[in-house]
Amino acid sequence: MIGECYQRHRHQEFLKFLRRLNRTFPKGKTLHLIVDNYGIHKHPNVQKWLASHPRFQLHITPTSASWLNLVECWFREITDKRIRRGVFRSVPELKQAIDEFLEVHKREPKPFVWTAKVEDILAKVSKCKVIFGTVR
Repeated sequence: MIGECYQRHRHQEFLKFLRRLNRTFPKGKTLHLIVDNYGIHKHPNVQKWLASHPRFQLHITPTSASWLNLVECWFREITDKRIRRGVFRSVPELKQAIDEFLEVHKREPKPFVWTAKVEDILAKVSKCKVIFGTVR
């Protein structure tokens, strides 16, 4: 798992993260990123970067379908096990706690696995208002 904490949540930070992924993973690997439909993921500069890096396949989940993205389970875990239990007197303290939690998770990774049946997942997805697909 690779994580980054940024002061802001703009397309510039997302591009910075994409560049880090590009440097980190072997060039021959296709990378599938499941993201929410927040505007930064659709920003023209992001789309331009993705067009010039075809190994990145962005999959955008529909509105109100965060359950389709298993990283949301990890966000719930860090919130329940570290952030809500902590007292942070500054943003750097919070960032340090997040970084420490990430390091522990890297040393003792536990995969998140869907337990629902494929048919049940597809039935829920079919009720979504947004069409699935890769953004280009």
